[in-house]
Amino acid sequence: MTTAYDFTLPGLEAGTINLNDYRGRPLLIVNTASKCGFTPQYEGLQAIWCQFKKAGLVVIGVPSNDFGKQEPGTASEIADFCHRNYGVSFPMAARGSVKGANAIPLFQWLNKECGFLGCPRWNFYKYLINRSGQPAAWFSSLTPPTSPRVRDAIERTLLNG
Repeated sequence: MTTAYDFTLPGLEAGTINLNDYRGRPLLIVNTASKCGFTPQYEGLQAIWCQFKKAGLVVIGVPSNDFGKQEPGTASEIADFCHRNYGVSFPMAARGSVKGANAIPLFQWLNKECGFLGCPRWNFYKYLINRSGQPAAWFSSLTPPTSPRVRDAIERTLLNG
């Protein structure tokens, strides 16, 4: 059976993000963009990362230019924007496609596992992966990362796997 831990992502600033390195830890995977109305959610993602990383949660941003061409920058421009404006310290992947036939393998798998309604329809879709590497919940762009729904799902996943 395939799990989220079976995937790797090129890192935004260099190297590779090997999700197997986080095996047994819950993941919150988010497709991001720097020029979107939802971009301020970076602040909430950083807050969630700071609050729950000691408990084991890993937040991973995946910049994408799929929706409204709202992530046009180079890797260094994206990294600089995230660090300067939102203090992002969680792992960020290189920009990649998250929808359709051109989606990166991780998002092809997420789209299959989460079904039609779970496929990202805009930036800042959030996918919570349980300790077994399977999707536990997903949240649309409209749900802020610091909302009670997201926090409760994270806490349940941290407690129950």
